Amino acid sequence: MAGSAYARPAVSGLEVSSPRPHSAVVRVTHWLFTLSFFGLVLSGIAILLAHPFVLKIPIRGPGRYVHFLSAWICVLAGLYYVVSGFVSGHFRDNLLPNQSRLAGEKIYRVLSNHLKLKRPTGEDVWTYNVLQRLTYLGVVFVLFPMIIWTGLRMSPSVTSVFPVFATVLGGQQSARTIHFFLANLLVLFFMIHLAMVCVAGFTDRVRAMITGRVASRRREHE
Repeated sequence: MAGSAYARPAVSGLEVSSPRPHSAVVRVTHWLFTLSFFGLVLSGIAILLAHPFVLKIPIRGPGRYVHFLSAWICVLAGLYYVVSGFVSGHFRDNLLPNQSRLAGEKIYRVLSNHLKLKRPTGEDVWTYNVLQRLTYLGVVFVLFPMIIWTGLRMSPSVTSVFPVFATVLGGQQSARTIHFFLANLLVLFFMIHLAMVCVAGFTDRVRAMITGRVASRRREHE
């Protein structure tokens, strides 16, 4: 399926190849998320350092401009990814775990392998395990919507036009605290994600996310 994140490997003799492990939508939105994420983190740090204890942050300032620009890139890319994911069946086929994957022993095995930094083998090399599926779903449908909501709550220009944002989350300080907490969770997710990519094979994973292809590999004789 063109919209799927991974294609089933084709077996021919001793070769096992997966010519399109990632769809174009997944690859493009992934790198847009990456660029916007760095923009959001760096500009967020600049805003925090410039206004560590001030609730009403002025609109002027390069940090604010970069933060808003990065946020809009992230939001638009995210909307396209989510719509495409539902239409193509990407979420259903590649991220939604079935009941067998949610078995306690399987979750424990995957968690144990992650903690021991074991490299995936066999069918796990180019498929999402249960922890990845649950984590990605949580990031896409919980963390990102919440961090966008709290970000809008802190914007005076948004709350003046849409007063509903000013009456939720217990005020601007609460929104700011939640926003900061969620941002730290996303940074933690990024660090773990990067570590797992390195464990699984940094060069192969990055190549696949750029080109949409992985090199054919020959299986050893049994």
